[in-house]
Amino acid sequence: MLFADSMSLLWLTYYGVSLLVLVAVYFALALLPRLPRLVLTWGIAGAMWAPARFRLPLVEEGEFYTGWAPSAMVAAVGVMESNASALRAGLMWLVLGVVLGALVGVALWWWRRPAASVREETDNQGAPDEPQATPRRATPRREPML
Repeated sequence: MLFADSMSLLWLTYYGVSLLVLVAVYFALALLPRLPRLVLTWGIAGAMWAPARFRLPLVEEGEFYTGWAPSAMVAAVGVMESNASALRAGLMWLVLGVVLGALVGVALWWWRRPAASVREETDNQGAPDEPQATPRRATPRREPML
């Protein structure tokens, strides 16, 4: 059941809060150009959203609890407990999540890059003896008014 102490509610809450964190990171990096901002934001998203399996010993001898958790948490617990296998598994999934997130950021930048740069490339391939014109914007720039 989704409303009574369930893992699905825990994961749903985690992903909801992580979306808020992701939007805050994107706006916090507003001073950067679009490509590094998207790569950093989606790399952080990959780090937050990459799951990893874990295994914890229970009180009874020889029994273990296994489950899924965010890979950053699995790696952090592996460091605190000096558990090399948990650290290795957590870091592997964490690095994979960061790399995949960064690739998503590059893909979004490539897909949504400004059309003006594409137009400039086709204009510059014209006749070589023509003087180079200054690039034109699709809409004129508007200055902010107070």
